[in-house]
Amino acid sequence: MFDALAERLEEAWKKLRGQDKISESNIKEALREVRRALISADANLQVVKDFIADVEAKAQGAQVISGVKPDQQFIKIVYDELVQVMGETNVPLANAETKPTVILMAGLQGTGKTTASAKLALHLRKQNRSAMLVATDVYRPAAIDQLITLGQQIDVPVFDMGSDANPVEIARQGVERAKAEGVDTVIIDTAGRLQIDRDMMAELAQIKDAVKPDDTLLVVDAMTGQEAANLTRTFHDEIGITGAILTKMDGDTRGGAALSVRQISGAPIKFVGMGEKVEALQPFYPDRMASRILGMGDVLTFVEKAAEAVDLADVEKMQEKIASAKFDFTDFLKQTRLMKNMGSLGGIMKLIPGMNKLSDEDLQKGETQLKRSEAMINSMTIQERKDPDLLASSPSRRRRVAKGSGYTESDVSKLVSDFQKMRSMMQQMSMGNFGGMPGMPGMGGMFGGGGGNPAQPGWRGYPGAPGKKKKKKDKKKKGFGTL
Repeated sequence: MFDALAERLEEAWKKLRGQDKISESNIKEALREVRRALISADANLQVVKDFIADVEAKAQGAQVISGVKPDQQFIKIVYDELVQVMGETNVPLANAETKPTVILMAGLQGTGKTTASAKLALHLRKQNRSAMLVATDVYRPAAIDQLITLGQQIDVPVFDMGSDANPVEIARQGVERAKAEGVDTVIIDTAGRLQIDRDMMAELAQIKDAVKPDDTLLVVDAMTGQEAANLTRTFHDEIGITGAILTKMDGDTRGGAALSVRQISGAPIKFVGMGEKVEALQPFYPDRMASRILGMGDVLTFVEKAAEAVDLADVEKMQEKIASAKFDFTDFLKQTRLMKNMGSLGGIMKLIPGMNKLSDEDLQKGETQLKRSEAMINSMTIQERKDPDLLASSPSRRRRVAKGSGYTESDVSKLVSDFQKMRSMMQQMSMGNFGGMPGMPGMGGMFGGGGGNPAQPGWRGYPGAPGKKKKKKDKKKKGFGTL
């Protein structure tokens, strides 16, 4: 997500490196690169034009701050403008005083609307808000069955009246049922169409009049770029929406939808879908998204994901093990499985500052190494997992593990050797010699660089990772300086 946009913007910053200050002459080339980057991202042309004009005005009027380089100052100006364009702050889901809160879901067919409805219900459950899904899509084959199946997966009730009932009546009775059962929030999944038509809009308007929703959310495919913004505006003009959910943000999206929806439609983006899993729905924070676009990671989202997946009692136990160098292969498996629970490896790594430069090839290598390591660990006895030194001192044990996992003895030897080095490095980190990741003991060691610096991109330090260690180079940190 946003990789191509981040790379193009990087070219803009380069135009200002080595300059003493921002001036009218040296900013022209940088602005030209920003314009190209946004157009390549399929952002709306009017949004791009206004964005460039605002950045230019703010850059030329910017006060020179001591200790801050021109490229850093320019990045900060672009960051602020990105946040402004995407809506400044997160707009939360409605929470009506008189229950139930009614959420009406709208959108074209194929945007992931039914799945987004289930994802939203699970999001509410995590906030201790009870939910009920209402199936009014009586036109698409198996749409009702799909919603019922999703409801069963997340343990959320689904109200339906079959495919022969009137959608408006289903919605009305669904809300009445939720009110009678004391449900906090009702999510109404409506029918989509392959294109906008009068019948579709009329039916949505009738359902809206019948249930009087507190939130009307349009589900749009982020991969359609600026068309997502145009679609949002059309729906907003026709039926009046209160927000949008951008789906497929983890796909080959160029970012234009996220940059254009608020400006073109006037409706805020409330959530983004980051994958097919039912857990893959995130509230939309413009400042965090701007940070991702600029390749600076998203630490807050990373920490929130970690907090959902981590048990605090386990964290304390793990920290004790790390401090006493008793972290073992069983603990390593727990950490890797924790990562899987948080989402895809690539998606998680892109949230960590400094890791955005990892290529898809690097990430694929990381996924492969995780699978290799897990296969070898699964072939170990419980005693060997708890005491890696047993394998280090016994060739016969290593041969048995190799045979059981389908790898070579040298692969197992490398795994054990790298694990011991990693364990030693993590012990140093726990004593304050290195900066570890908050709430995620051992993650820095698992994904850090060869020199033990968890902020250094690369797969060195990974148990079983290929390649030689590279000499560390002093790199200037990318950021806003002392702003």
